[in-house]
Formats: sequence, C-alpha cells, structure tokens
Amino acid sequence: MDEEYDCIVLGTGLTECILSGLLSVEGKKVLHIDRNDYYGAECASLNLEQLWGKFRNGQSPPESIGRNRDYNVDLVPKFMMANGEIIRFLTHTDVTRYLEFKQIAGSYVYASGKIYKVPSTEMEAVTSSLFGLFEKRRAKKFFEFVQNYREEDPATHQGLNLDRDTSATVFSKFGLAPASQEFLGHAMALHLDDDYLNQPARETIEKIRLYASSMARYGLSPYLYPLYGLGEMPQGFARLSAIYGGTYMLDKKVDELVYDAEGKVCGVKSGDEVAKTKLVICDPSYAQDKVRKVGSVVRAICLLNHAIPNTSDADSVQIVIPQGQIGRKHDVYIACVSSAHNVCAKDKWLAIVSTIVESDKPEQELESGLKLLGTVQEMFISVSPLEVPTADGTADQVFVSRSYDATSHFETVCEDVHDLYKRITGQPLVLKQRSTQAQEQADMAA
Repeated sequence: MDEEYDCIVLGTGLTECILSGLLSVEGKKVLHIDRNDYYGAECASLNLEQLWGKFRNGQSPPESIGRNRDYNVDLVPKFMMANGEIIRFLTHTDVTRYLEFKQIAGSYVYASGKIYKVPSTEMEAVTSSLFGLFEKRRAKKFFEFVQNYREEDPATHQGLNLDRDTSATVFSKFGLAPASQEFLGHAMALHLDDDYLNQPARETIEKIRLYASSMARYGLSPYLYPLYGLGEMPQGFARLSAIYGGTYMLDKKVDELVYDAEGKVCGVKSGDEVAKTKLVICDPSYAQDKVRKVGSVVRAICLLNHAIPNTSDADSVQIVIPQGQIGRKHDVYIACVSSAHNVCAKDKWLAIVSTIVESDKPEQELESGLKLLGTVQEMFISVSPLEVPTADGTADQVFVSRSYDATSHFETVCEDVHDLYKRITGQPLVLKQRSTQAQEQADMAA
C-alpha cells in the first residue's frame, strides 16, 4: 500500500465504483479501499449470515428460511428504468457483460385504500379503473401531449413553456383532478414530495416521458433488476477497474486522510501504512467532517413466504404510496423481488418498505406500506442518515458523494456521478462506447 496513486477511492458503493471504473479506463492508477469485507458499502447485497450479523449480532438465522448462499438481500432497494441513465452507464462501459437482468413484473400505485396498476399510455388511461369516465378523457389528452411534445416544433407545445410554466399550470391546462395530479407526479414522475408542483414543468414532463418510454421498451413495468441483487453492480464496475489496473482492498480499515501544508489531501492512512495520492473520492462515512445531514431514510427489509396481496401473485413489483393518500409530506415506497431474481430461497419474497423520516418514531412511518404486505416472516429496520457534502472538493481534492436517497430508481445516483466527475476532472462526463468483450478478443486474435 506504501506507493503513490493518481486516485484513492474509499467505499465500494455504486457511485464510487462507477467513478473508479471510469477513471481506470482513462489510464488513472486507482486504489480502492473498503472497511467492509463485501462490495457495495451502503448499497450492498448481503447473504443470510451477513444480514443477521448486521441487524441481530450474536443470533443465527433459522434453518426454515433456507440456505445462506440462496440470499442476496439489498440494503438499499432501487430498480433501473429500462431507458434510464444507469442503463447507459452499464452499456457504454460494457459492464453488462458481468450482469443479467430480469424485468420487474408490475408497477402499482396506492389510491383510496386500494392498489392499482400504473397506466402509462393514453390507451391504458382510458381503460384504467384509477380514473373516472370524464377524467379518463382528460388523462388521455395529457398523455398524448407528453408523447407528441417536440422541443423544436411549437405546434406540439399547446401554448405551454416548460421552462416557465409550473407543473401545476400544465396539469391545470388539461383540467386534471388533484387525484390524477398526485398519480402523475408521484407514481410516474416519482417525485418524493409536492415541491415539484411549483417548479418549472420540464423536469416532471421529462420524468413522465422516461417512465412511459421505459414501459414501452419491455411492457409489464418500466423497471429492470439484476439477478443476484444490486450488489452485483458495484462488483461489475470493480471488475472494469481491475481490468485497467485498479487495485481493490476489502476489509481494510481507514484511519484518516493525510493533508499537506497547503491543506490538500496527500494520502490515506491505514494503521502504520500511508498510501500517497493527490485525489480522494469517498462516501460520506469516510469524511464525516465534510458532510451535513439533511434528513434520514427509514427502511424495513421484510422476508415473506407469499407474493404481496392484490398483485396477481407477481414475482416482483413496485408500489408507490403517495404522501397525500396517507397524510404525510413524503411518499412511501415498496420494492419487492423474489426467488425468481436469485435473491432469496425458493417460494420466498423480499419486500423493502422505505420513506423519508418525518418524526421521532420512524418505524411507525412505514405502517401504511407494511399493511399491504400481508404476513411478514422476518423484518429488519434500519434508519440511515441522508448526508451531502458541504464543499465541492476542489479546495482540498477530497470529493464526497451523496447518501443514497429514498427514490426507487438510480437517476439521482447517476446525477451525482455526473456532478462528481465534472468537479474532479473539470470536464463533463461523455460516455463513450467501449469495445465489447467479443471485439477485444477479436482484436487480440488479429
């Protein structure tokens, strides 16, 4: 470890592993360290023994649950939009060679005490029981507007300026009822709260378009999920880094960051060893003096021996419970996968309920989601801080990522990667298609 590196990355969360892979491909000498003995850090996928060790130290998992190796339990539940930015990261770096994906079977929204399948096209809006007769017509016209909107063609704008008019103004133009607005903003645009209503409509319209285009790609739902859990994704980018000379050290403690006389980072200390560098990338847990807490996320990891009721026995679903339905300020999310995704034993399901903490009793804030699950076999509760860096990192060359938020997809993670990359290199990240494994082998043979 006593040598010099272009960059040292602390923590093997997805954000850190993507950046490690990208910088390694660009020829940087990267050392990657994690205090844990597994990949993924906060977004790891744990086997049974690791799960019990984290939440019930000293106890052993009951034999009735199944074998240790059958489980890969996500600590942070997120699905991938089929047309989302995370798919671009995976395909452009060819990390897809290390992963297999399966579609999430259904996307649902909670309304008036029931769960409904999320309609995402004008035809589904017309047939959905979520809307009344007249509201179906208005929803159909809104979906047609979203689908036909072209920036370069004012005839498709219907007199709206998405950079000036708010989401509330756009919804009002189509006469959409509050219940429909709630559905569009929370179940499709996937906003965490209602602040978006008073902001320019472009982001919301783009998010609805992303949802609809992702849905159209495969049908059933807009989401994909990697077999063997989300922990496979950091490992995939770690392999990419290793191919280009990146060095990985798991189960390695980090004692402190070392700075030079000018206050710039110059190394990372572990025990009696110091690895030299002029650049550090890390998650908030490695730089607590450089972050501030902006909230907390509470999550309940639940093991079930049945599908979630009223989801047609689906092997996987997402359910959004909009905050307005349950008198909260933030939505509650349910992400459910099963043995079909190689994350638990046969005939078992894993459901994770999560939301932003609003009170001093975070567990109670999950009750609306837990009620929808039916009988829960085992449950593990975690409360994680939401932390953001206090500086951009350019002064001391320590670049800190953001905590994983309560969103049910990876779009905010990708935004953080783009932001960090630009701060680190001074250049915007341009994803370039790498050679595929088959192309590389063909080149070597030639």
